[in-house]
Amino acid sequence: MRSVLALLIGLCALSPCLADDRLDRLAAAAPALDREVLSLALQARACAARTRDVGRRLAVIDYSRPSTEVRLWVFDVPRARLLHAEHVAHGRGSGGNRPTVFSDVEGSYQSSLGLFAMAETYTGQNGYSLRMDGLEPGVNGRARERLIVMHGADYVDPAQARRQGRLGRSWGCPAVRTAVARAVIDDLKDGQLLFAYADDPAWRRDSSLLRCPAR
Repeated sequence: MRSVLALLIGLCALSPCLADDRLDRLAAAAPALDREVLSLALQARACAARTRDVGRRLAVIDYSRPSTEVRLWVFDVPRARLLHAEHVAHGRGSGGNRPTVFSDVEGSYQSSLGLFAMAETYTGQNGYSLRMDGLEPGVNGRARERLIVMHGADYVDPAQARRQGRLGRSWGCPAVRTAVARAVIDDLKDGQLLFAYADDPAWRRDSSLLRCPAR
């Protein structure tokens, strides 16, 4: 019996067993987050990890949810801990309460999908902010050029969103509540990742980070 158990443990080390266990633990920590979205985020992170340091923390935004709901989760991945569950704004060019269109075009005021590396902090007109580098050319690769950053905003007000039917909207930035902006930004700065999802068939089909070739 012990030899069979040892064999199974050895096989698991060479298979997706550990990844599946991590998905289970993270999903348990954030039951409101769609498991498939979380799985895609972990796939993209694992693919990026082949060529870069991906850090410990991963933020997941599910833009298929309306802005009146919590749709941003931040995890400590190795520890399978949920650090934040928050409302987040989308770009005014992407739609009303539920965004429907996304792009990487300057001046579109649209949000972008895919995987981002969170970079350095600075203090600008929106206060304490975090620059973002898109890791998917053609999808979000112009994020820094477009000044797509994470920052706090007074218009990210869940109570007001319930009254008016949606959150206030950004110019494409994933803006969060001012009260939590510093804590969220500090947990994501200096190379952590953010994965932005929506039910966009073309992106899911063409994303290089969702179709990582087997080694």
